[in-house]
Amino acid sequence: MRISELSRRSGVPNATIKYYLREGLLPPGRATAATQAEYDDSHLRRLRLIRALTGVRGLSVASAKQVLDAVSAHGDDTHRLLGIVFGIWPSEAGRPEARADDGTPGPNPEAAALVDAMGWSVSEHNPARQVVDQTLRTLRGLGVDYDWRALLPYAELAARTARYDLDRLEAVTDPLEKAEQAVLLTFLLEPALMALRRLAQEDESTTRHGPDASPPGRW
Repeated sequence: MRISELSRRSGVPNATIKYYLREGLLPPGRATAATQAEYDDSHLRRLRLIRALTGVRGLSVASAKQVLDAVSAHGDDTHRLLGIVFGIWPSEAGRPEARADDGTPGPNPEAAALVDAMGWSVSEHNPARQVVDQTLRTLRGLGVDYDWRALLPYAELAARTARYDLDRLEAVTDPLEKAEQAVLLTFLLEPALMALRRLAQEDESTTRHGPDASPPGRW
């Protein structure tokens, strides 16, 4: 296909495609003339992944190129491919070191306890560990008595969600398409999952406390 067709099918403007070609995010097409080239479905899949990485995950062009290079190198290893897309690997590169409460380098102890209790096999470099500890510290700083044990029921729900997510990805064989779907299902779907929680909370509140709810102790 010509670059105009590639633009139409991918939704990426011609000028942006040419920029990606110059920056090495997109490999050159097959030259058909001095100023013309043909592109194929691999270019289309790569463009869709670039759009997911920059537009959905919010990566810079330089960071997206690093992810694309890593996906190309490890596309036959699904576990590593997903780790790359989710931002877990490469591990230490460009990521601030976790700090303990006193400011010294250290792990995230509450996330570690939660991971151990769930029996999960999770990288020490997964940024979600730090999110867990920071969130719990913030809650306690606001006077809410909350620790990692209170997160266990949510962790069990998250485990079921993760199984469903990866079941959907099993049918995808092309590494670029698998990486794109992983980005969309994780980063783009997260706000909708949070919205579902709020919808369910309203429904549960209506059931328990709404005008038609049964009085306590009466059925």
